[in-house]
Amino acid sequence: MTVQHLLLVVPGAPGAAAHLVEADAQHPQLSVLDVAATRGDGIFETLSTGRGHAQALQAHLDRFARSARMLDLPAPDLAVWGDAVLALAQRLDDHDEAWVKIVLSRGIETPGVAALPTGWAYGTVSPDFRRERTEGVDVVLLDRGLRSDVSATSPWLLAGAKTLSYAVNRAAVREAQRRGADDVVFVSSDGLLLEGPTSSLVIRRGDELATPPDALGILPGTTQVDLFAAADQWGLRTVVEPLTPDDLRAADAAWLVSSVRHAAPLRTVDGAPLPVDAPLSAAMNGFLRARTA
Repeated sequence: MTVQHLLLVVPGAPGAAAHLVEADAQHPQLSVLDVAATRGDGIFETLSTGRGHAQALQAHLDRFARSARMLDLPAPDLAVWGDAVLALAQRLDDHDEAWVKIVLSRGIETPGVAALPTGWAYGTVSPDFRRERTEGVDVVLLDRGLRSDVSATSPWLLAGAKTLSYAVNRAAVREAQRRGADDVVFVSSDGLLLEGPTSSLVIRRGDELATPPDALGILPGTTQVDLFAAADQWGLRTVVEPLTPDDLRAADAAWLVSSVRHAAPLRTVDGAPLPVDAPLSAAMNGFLRARTA
């Protein structure tokens, strides 16, 4: 039986704090009029937990608040959301790897009536990602159709916000699968590497780890930040700079890194083989699994 836990984050009256309510994850909780379902108008974060510890909690909460600002949503009470995550992490404390997803929607759409936001936190056990972490994944490069300066020129497109509107990301993964691959690295229309549909890109060039900058309209990667902070223990330096597809093809190794799957090495790009750095992959994933904050 699947282990599932659900907490509803109920907004308080004006001037009052939100509070948590236990709910049954096996039963419907969301109104068919909620814009989370009808418009994808909301935000979310997903983070790993291990043996009761929530990993990179503050970074995820900060990014949650950033996404809320970008969507003009009410500022989330981060203390309450943090309590929700920690409560679910404790309920999953007998598992080495689990995850918690927090969601904030604009709420039920009623003409002429101010909506109250809808929020919930859901936790369950993580899938087994040993194959992806060791053998690696095959990726294709796909044009995202946006220039790398989209954040500055068109902020209403919400590039870099973690929204519920994931139809394009899921379509990209299906296209990768049609091409015989597992995952995607997006490329801007002016030829710069961006990110995966649910992950950040990291490449190794000799003793240097590199990743594209957030200013290109990509989601700031919490897992990438943690890996870069630990890079010196592996004798590596780090750089954040624009990268091209040629940089990826010439890399000594590359990974798609994310909160739940952790570090998945890239073994092919558009069918061309890429070296897999098995020792560094193992070190990265061991570090990420061992985090206690």
